[in-house]
Amino acid sequence: MSHPAISILGAGGWGTALALVMARRGSEVTVWGHDPDHVALIDRTRSNEKYLSGIEIPSSIRFTASLSECSRAGVIFVAVPSRHLSEVASNLSAAGVTEGGLVVSCTKGIEEQRGLLMSEILSEKLPASTVAVLSGPNLAGEIARGIPAAGVIGCLEEEPRNRLLGLFEGTRFRAYSSGDVRGIQLGGALKNIFAIAAGISDGLGLGENARAALVTRSLAEMTRLGVAMGGKRETFQGLSGVGDLMVTCFSSRSRNHQVGFRLGQGESTDAIRSSMTMVAEGIPTATSAQGCARRLGVETPIIDEVVSLLHAEKSASEGMHALLSRELRSEE
Repeated sequence: MSHPAISILGAGGWGTALALVMARRGSEVTVWGHDPDHVALIDRTRSNEKYLSGIEIPSSIRFTASLSECSRAGVIFVAVPSRHLSEVASNLSAAGVTEGGLVVSCTKGIEEQRGLLMSEILSEKLPASTVAVLSGPNLAGEIARGIPAAGVIGCLEEEPRNRLLGLFEGTRFRAYSSGDVRGIQLGGALKNIFAIAAGISDGLGLGENARAALVTRSLAEMTRLGVAMGGKRETFQGLSGVGDLMVTCFSSRSRNHQVGFRLGQGESTDAIRSSMTMVAEGIPTATSAQGCARRLGVETPIIDEVVSLLHAEKSASEGMHALLSRELRSEE
């Protein structure tokens, strides 16, 4: 049985992991990366040591630095950092996409200037394409190794949703579907901020009870802001909400948790950023989310404290003290 041609934009950990999932099912996969030297190294060594050390990449996956080699695929997954998504989408449009093709955002973030979600940017740049999203508790390293995982596909139209579900059929990645495109993306974006907060708590050595309380209140804050921004409440109880929140807040392999842990240990945001190979999306998303919350009049004490710590307006211990000393209130 033949499978459709698939392109993946982004030769980082997540993009490579997705390519491996698709290739194992027999799909024809081409991966685009912005750095020609990095792409050539992967193609030659059949390994992406920079982002997925120790994972062998089969020869059935092609790597390229040319967007035109990817633009005509029937399904295009976009797994680039949020700050580059608009530029990549513009370049993809210029390369010429197939009319009616599926473009799937796998990027978790919120645009700072206008508060747009990634799907909205893609729809703006690629008006002839059907845009969908993919999110969930998906650590790239585990997916690349074929360890079972699950995620949720969001699309406003049922037929494209079902088409995308079919791509994951028979794989060790169990895909669910939803029409709540906004809620899925908001869960995936906002959880990164709370993972930074959980990391700070761990970096300060506050213990398991404190982390559990923080994650519980993070879910409440995520839901409050996410619903105000147009997501459905029940979506935040699913894979792209509480599921993704749990794995990023409790896993030491989470980039955003690592950022928070190092902040809790006293390192500066600039020093942490300069030492990281991969992007921790929670850093830019914190400022974007705070801006959205203020425009909507939504109270977000955890996000506010994370922003303050990222901008060095207070120390990690001062930020946690501020949360603990807030006015007592009912949980209901």
